[in-house]
Amino acid sequence: MVDFELERRVDAPPAVVFARLADIEAYNQWMPTKGSIRRRSQQTSVGEPVVGTTYVDQTLFGPTPGEIAELEAPHTLTYHWWDRSKSGRLNMEGWPGYTLEAVGDGETRVRHGVSMRTHGIYVLATPVLRLIARRERTAVLDALEASFASRP
Repeated sequence: MVDFELERRVDAPPAVVFARLADIEAYNQWMPTKGSIRRRSQQTSVGEPVVGTTYVDQTLFGPTPGEIAELEAPHTLTYHWWDRSKSGRLNMEGWPGYTLEAVGDGETRVRHGVSMRTHGIYVLATPVLRLIARRERTAVLDALEASFASRP
């Protein structure tokens, strides 16, 4: 199991930050591909984001499906993604989540908790996957912070 937490302060109120994080396809606009394994995100179920909303991320390693596992606007959002072998066996899964807290004047403290579990032979790759996960999640927070830096 891999668990870690990262934190940033973002120059926007929690409701605005939450809306950006919950809009799956909007990641394509503010999340750069440089420094990230993610290339594109697509919501695969219809409607506004709710618990159970599905998506697929196109990554350097192929498509990765997922769903919203927890959503309590404007403070808590957790995604759940998974990778399966061609035979359907679970290789790994992750739960990147965000907890938002108002701080200062119109700022938000973003706590980004990450849990990842490997299965089968993938357990041997856990140390490398931990490094990839930390780099990826740091890239997400850096991009999120930068996406609000140029606000009027």
